Amino acid sequence: MVEWTDFERATIKDIFSKINYEEVGPAALSRCLVVYPWTQRYFGNFGNLYNAAAIISNPLVAKHGTTILHGLDRAMKNMDNIKETYAELSVLHSEKLHVDPDNFRLLADCLTIVLAARMGTDFSGEVQAAFQKFMAVVVSSLGRQYH
Repeated sequence: MVEWTDFERATIKDIFSKINYEEVGPAALSRCLVVYPWTQRYFGNFGNLYNAAAIISNPLVAKHGTTILHGLDRAMKNMDNIKETYAELSVLHSEKLHVDPDNFRLLADCLTIVLAARMGTDFSGEVQAAFQKFMAVVVSSLGRQYH
């Protein structure tokens, strides 16, 4: 079980209270698909993903990016039991979708970059440490079914 400090809990809740899901989610997923093009193979039914402009303007990418952030909201609301919260998603991504679990880490890194850019100086080292700890737990929980 993960131990969360009061600062970490407050920081994660504060981040989620300030972000615009419909902007940050699509920006993070688009960045992941552009920077790590091999991740596109899981989105074959999303249409044109041939270049950065097509990915960024793709409504299906935007929709899924928003869905991902809402999924992270579930983790934020269940910080003491993220693994159980994500048990079904872990099974879905491993057994049905066959997603490489390393892609969760890549997306987490892209989300961190997008948040840092949007939050500016508010994304201090301490805030980043709390957010990356949170994302590490999320990534581990999503990859749980693979082990």
